Amino acid sequence: MAATTETTAGTAPDLNSVERLREAFNRLGNQQKIFFMVALAAIVTVIIGTMLWSRQPDWKVLFSNLNEKDGGAIVAILEQQNVPHKFNESGSLLVSSDRVHEVRLKLASQGLPRGGMVGFELMENQKFGTSQFAEQVNYQRGLEGELARTIQSIGAVQGARVHLAIPKPSVFVREEQKPTASVLLNLYPGRTLDNGQIAGIAHLISSSVPQLPISNVTVIDQNGSLLSQLKSKLTEAGLDPAQIKYVRDIEDSIIKRIGEILKPVLGSENFKVQVAADIDFSQSEQTAESYRPNNTPESTSIRSQQNNETASVNQAAGGVPGALTNQPPVPATAPLTQPATGNPAGQPAKTTELPGKIDAAGVTAPLNAAGQPISTAKNATINYEVDKTIRHTRQAMGNVRRLSAAVVINHRRDVGKDGKPTTKAIPDAEMKQINDLVREAMGYSKERGDTLSIANSPFTASEKLEAELPVWKDPENISYAKDIFKYLLLAGIIAFLYLKVIQPSLKVMFPPPPEAESTIEGVAGAAGHVAIAGEEGEDHVQIDHYAAKIQKARDIAQSDPKAVANIIKDWMGANG
Repeated sequence: MAATTETTAGTAPDLNSVERLREAFNRLGNQQKIFFMVALAAIVTVIIGTMLWSRQPDWKVLFSNLNEKDGGAIVAILEQQNVPHKFNESGSLLVSSDRVHEVRLKLASQGLPRGGMVGFELMENQKFGTSQFAEQVNYQRGLEGELARTIQSIGAVQGARVHLAIPKPSVFVREEQKPTASVLLNLYPGRTLDNGQIAGIAHLISSSVPQLPISNVTVIDQNGSLLSQLKSKLTEAGLDPAQIKYVRDIEDSIIKRIGEILKPVLGSENFKVQVAADIDFSQSEQTAESYRPNNTPESTSIRSQQNNETASVNQAAGGVPGALTNQPPVPATAPLTQPATGNPAGQPAKTTELPGKIDAAGVTAPLNAAGQPISTAKNATINYEVDKTIRHTRQAMGNVRRLSAAVVINHRRDVGKDGKPTTKAIPDAEMKQINDLVREAMGYSKERGDTLSIANSPFTASEKLEAELPVWKDPENISYAKDIFKYLLLAGIIAFLYLKVIQPSLKVMFPPPPEAESTIEGVAGAAGHVAIAGEEGEDHVQIDHYAAKIQKARDIAQSDPKAVANIIKDWMGANG
């Protein structure tokens, strides 16, 4: 029985609290009950939603434009590792911002995403007994995939497909065919490739496939436009992009030089410069060979010299008449000049003088020992070097044929006597100095036909300094304002529901206790100053506040007489 009594005593307050709440709720009308429940549910919903909203992760793109195969494999791995993820409206896969790099590295270690293509990892799973044809096909697929992955690393390329046509090797040279390649590029929206990038892709494919000439590489974009022939068309039309770029570089270099020398004098925004360069890209080669006579003996040089000397004996006719006698004698084979004998050292050699015969002309002809005349012949041939000049001239390409420069200078700003800003023209002497500076900076040549025009005129658009971004346009401030507005809106909703719905309902549910009325009556009776006036069934109670204060002082004196006595002593001491 004791235990039962204790249990009943312990549960009694709980039952009383529930009964009180039920009675208080029943004091509300039907409409008030609905409003109260809706407001209470709305407040709880807003509070819970705010908490969840503040804890919502910052989603960032993990991968975009995934194909179905890669997307399914990546989602399966994310679910296996319990990584929160979702897809946005554009189909991009989102994960929490603090785990983007971690998830990417983990997926890259597993070869994801593959981009719908396979590379040389296809060769890792070769089975025993695979035919040579299958191996060749797998190698070609792997090469195409690797080339496509390499091309996709270019910033403007979103996706790429490479198709290779590699013919079978032949032992006959006439039947040998060169490989060909086709490349399909899927570019990002608003992106384009210049001629250098297109040529780089073509060279990449040509260098990766053996015996593939660059002319056999075809590059198109996702719209079907042929990109690889763009450069050749410009070349055929006489518009070489490299030459056009060279002209732009020359002009920009001259504009930069002029700007660097005018900037300290006039200011960076007080002048504008434009230069037009006429560049000669023609090529010519000339070879000239000229001969000049040797005017002075000192300038001559002997190339070769040849001397010939012959001698023969004229024998008199004699012997038996006949054919043998009428034939001319055979030339002597023995030397006419005897070799020098061994003379002692320091002694001159002996010479033998042959007797001579004076002919009709008075010339002495040599005679041999038998007294027969000897005929001699001498030939001398001298070849001199010829003065020859060979000149090979090749004109350089890209020479500046003519320069034309135009410079416009803003009026100088000044402050007038009235304190307002004004502008005035630059003096002629200073304009002449500026003209000389520009001529030297651009490399002015009168013989070349260069032209320079400098004008001093006020600019229509005044100089605009870069103003700081207004506070209401700063993205960071806008983000903060959105967050503050969000929380203020939620706080306003909660305050409105509480003040307009919850608080009035609570006043109705929990009215003031009756003890307050008895207390008022007791105070009023003790004071003796209570007036009750009835009008149309309503009672108005008027209480004398002075009597209430006296009654309060009496209560304090009764509860703490020592304190009242001390207060009175202080009053008496101050008056004394």
